[in-house]
Amino acid sequence: MTIQETQQLIDRWIKEYGVRYFDELTNMAILTEEVGEVARIMSRRYGEQSEKESDKEKDLGDELADVLFVLVCIANQTGVDLESAMKKNLDKKTKRDGTRHKENEKLK
Repeated sequence: MTIQETQQLIDRWIKEYGVRYFDELTNMAILTEEVGEVARIMSRRYGEQSEKESDKEKDLGDELADVLFVLVCIANQTGVDLESAMKKNLDKKTKRDGTRHKENEKLK
């Protein structure tokens, strides 16, 4: 599935099941909450924090999909073509960081 197809699929889902998009500020708050869930799993499962029994049942993939869903909602309602934005962003990063990381001694 392309990014553009994802944006269209989520837009159709919102219109069929979600009635309408939440406003942008509400979606920003939801995105923050979902990123927090990802951070919780990452810090406990892969970091140094101990994982609670209730955390062991959490599905990282599902939480990442929640982040992507809300991110796409924000893009859709603000008129951002994420596929185009991603291409432009990667071009920017390539121009800026094309050799920087390869020359970074800390990364070798």
